[in-house]
Order: sequence, then C-alpha cells, then structure tokens
Amino acid sequence: MSTAHPPTGTGALARREARLAWGLLAPTVISVALVVVLPLLAVIWISFKPFTLSDMRPPAPIVRESLRGSGDDLRIEYRIRNSSQDEAISGVTLADRIPDAVTLREAVPAPCTLTGRELFCDFGDMDGGARERLRLPVDISGDPDAAEVALEDSEPDVAGGGKSVLTSGGLSLKNYAQLFDGGEFWTVLWVTLFYTVFGTIGALLMGLFAALLLNKSFRGQGFIRGLYLFPYVAPVIAVAFTWVTLFDPFSGSANALLLQMGVTNEAINFFGERPLALIMVTVFEIWRYFPLSFLFILARMQSIDSSMYEAADMDGASPFQKFWLLSLPQLLGILSVLFLLRFIWTFNKFDDIFLLTGGNAGTRTLTVNVYEQAFAISNIGAGAAVAVVILVCLLCFSVFFFKFISREEGL
Repeated sequence: MSTAHPPTGTGALARREARLAWGLLAPTVISVALVVVLPLLAVIWISFKPFTLSDMRPPAPIVRESLRGSGDDLRIEYRIRNSSQDEAISGVTLADRIPDAVTLREAVPAPCTLTGRELFCDFGDMDGGARERLRLPVDISGDPDAAEVALEDSEPDVAGGGKSVLTSGGLSLKNYAQLFDGGEFWTVLWVTLFYTVFGTIGALLMGLFAALLLNKSFRGQGFIRGLYLFPYVAPVIAVAFTWVTLFDPFSGSANALLLQMGVTNEAINFFGERPLALIMVTVFEIWRYFPLSFLFILARMQSIDSSMYEAADMDGASPFQKFWLLSLPQLLGILSVLFLLRFIWTFNKFDDIFLLTGGNAGTRTLTVNVYEQAFAISNIGAGAAVAVVILVCLLCFSVFFFKFISREEGL
C-alpha cells in the first residue's frame, strides 16, 4: 500500500521556506522600489502633465504692499495675484496692521474690515492669473519716511492655496502630441540609433581586436593592458576637453598636421559640421568604451581550453580558421551580454555628447533632448515625455534581445 505525498514545493516546509525567502528579499525589494520604481512612475506621471518648471510649486497668492502718491493722493496699495496662470486658489485672505502714524481717510472697501489697527480682507477664490488691487487713502502724521519704513516692517499675511498641477488628476497627451508632431523627433531618434548602434558595435569590435592582440604572453604585457584601460578610467571631462582641443579648427594639432601634410586646404571643424560631428562623437564613444569589452573578452578567451587549439594546429588550421571555428563560438555568449549592456548604456549616454558638441551640428540625441526640454526651456512635462519614449525604446530592444538573440546563444 503506497502513501500519497504532497507535490514537491507545496508542503508546509516549502511554504515556510518561501516565506523566509520573501522576508529576506523584502529589504531589497523595498529599496529597489524606492530608488528605481517610484521615480520611474513619477516620470511617467509627469509626462502626462503639460507644465513648466514654475508650475511645480502649488499655486499660492502673492501680495505686494507699497505707499504711493503724495498729498491728497497718498494711499496704501495692496496688489494680490495668483501665482498660477491656470489653477485657481481658494480661501484667499489678507491680514495686516496699519502703523500708528498712518490714518485712513475713508472706510475700508469691501471685502475688507478694519478692527482698530487690524486690517482683514477676504477675497474668496481667485481664478488662474487673477489679480486684485486694494487702495486705501491715508494721511501721515510725522515723518513720511518713518511711516514708509513702518509699512515695510509690517508685512501683510496672505493665506490661501490650491491644487498643484503635479498632483491634480487631470491628464493630457499634449506633451506626446508635441513630441511626435513634425520631423524633429524622428531626426533625433535616427541620430540616437546611429550613435548607439555604431558606437556599440565599434566598441565590441575594437575590444575584440585588442583582446586578440594581447591574448599572448610577452614582456610588458601588463603595461600594455593598463595603457588600454586609460580611455575608460580617465575622467570624461578631461578626455572630452582633450578631444575638443585636439580637433579645434583654429588651434588644434589635428588640423595643423592635416594642413602640413597637404591632406586638406583649409581647417576642418570636426565637431561643428554635419555629418562629421556625429561621426566624431561616435568615434569618441568607441575609443572611450572599448576597454570594457576588451577586459571581458580577454578574460573569456583565456578560459578557453588550449587543447582545442593544439588539435587545430595538428590538423593544419590557419589562424583565421581557429578564430572563426574555435574562438568565436566560445565568445558569442559574452559578446551578446556586452552588446546588450553597451547598447543600453550608449542609448542613455548624455555627458559625452553634451561635453563635445552640446547637441549641436546634428548630434542631438534623445537624452540631450530631455535636458533641453526639461531644463533649457523649463518644459518639465515634455522632458518627461522624451524620457518615457527612451524607456519604451529600451524595453522593446530588451524584449527583442531576450526573445531572439539570447535564445540563439543559449542565455
């Protein structure tokens, strides 16, 4: 007689282990949610909000008090306005104390009341962009300058508030409509893809070539490897400034050398002419980031069993055949991972292009466009919309990679 056992993974011990595992993972999950997920959701939310940098603060009443005129036209003026041009504010009130040296010639107008020296006004609700002006004719006993100083010292208290554009429920596709309207977006997207694809492939090929050169033991090998790492470990602002100086059309060494060799008759503006500027920033990307590919590829090459190469030598295989039939199949896994990482990092790259060209001369990528929209012209909503488009592009690429490319490589 056989005894039935619960399916594997459904028993009390398995459930207890699952709870323990989730308990141990909870701090990590919460940290990732706070650091990554919540800001990401905030950016997506902002992308549906057509507002500028000045609209990030909740709308509030702003008051300005001044003593104006002279003689019979002397008056205290209060100017109240809504800080927002679109959102209304409710419960707007103003409270102030009239200095002792100031006497009102007339009764205060509605909606204000005066109790002793205490002035109180209730303006109710103010629509977006609304303004109010309150004039109080006064007489001054004594020094007018002292009275004006007393007015400045007694700043009025103003109250009232409204919903922030950022937290209000109204959503709009205006940012996306403006983003996709016209051909500018597609030009920027094409520049981004050119920079990303060729920068990624170039860095991988250059790293593979460098790894093949250094996959041998020779004197000074450590020094050469360290030299190869210089572009990657050097501060980006230093190497970018060096490149800009080297290829400067007026004082750069590259132009001086080309002119002396007779290659060109006039100086070339490497970072200021289309499409040369885009090619130059792509070459800079390849030069700066090939050491990362070089390190990973070299480490993988040195882990390949040398007996395969010895057998190939005995069979009379050429160096190209050994690379194509032995080395390359062993390197496809690491090359796929490097391609994925470098594609994502290059697609998100901002500092290199911004330091070299500032996004000018046909080198504006999507990340540079985010900066220009969000900070240069203070259109936070449009900048967030471009950032969401970047996220969607990278998600589509990642799905394509893991569904097709990684499956072929067995990853």
